[in-house]
This record gives sequence, C-alpha cells and structure tokens, in this order.
Amino acid sequence: MMYQTRQSESISINIRAKLHQRDLIDQAAERLDRSRSDFMLEAACLKAEEVLLDQAFFSVNFDTFQQVQALLDKPLPPTDKLRRLLRTYAPWEK
Repeated sequence: MMYQTRQSESISINIRAKLHQRDLIDQAAERLDRSRSDFMLEAACLKAEEVLLDQAFFSVNFDTFQQVQALLDKPLPPTDKLRRLLRTYAPWEK
C-alpha cells in the first residue's frame, strides 16, 4: 500500500546541484525576496504545469473542430487595443 500525504502536509524533496547552480538560484530568489526552497518549488511547479498542459489532448467531434478551425483562420479585426499590444515589447526584449 502506498503512503499518501494530506494536501496540506509538507514533505521533503532533495536534489543535488553544482555550486554555480545553487548560487544562481540563490541570487534570483534573493531578488524576489523568496527563500531558495520557495523559489525552486515555484519554478519547478510552473515547468511541470507547462509540460503537462503541452501534453493535453482534446477530442472533439468534426463540427466542433471545424468551428475552432474557422476561428483560428479568421484574423482579429484591427482595434486600438490590439495595435497597442502588438507595439508593446515583452519584458525580456527591453
């Protein structure tokens, strides 16, 4: 029988890292005023969610697929809000 923890119960997760990796993580965590554990856990959970969402499979009938495809093929009408969005740089591009 597998031991299961309650949702609110904390458990320990241990990993090995090189010194420069730990220092990099610590530097980033400090900038966000977070602990190393909080920073690493949040980053790992975000990546895990991304991987799982990328693996999601949606099954729809042909009519629904055609409706979705038609929406994807139809460009959005130009609006001021869309123009502003397209002119905005991403934070990593600044």
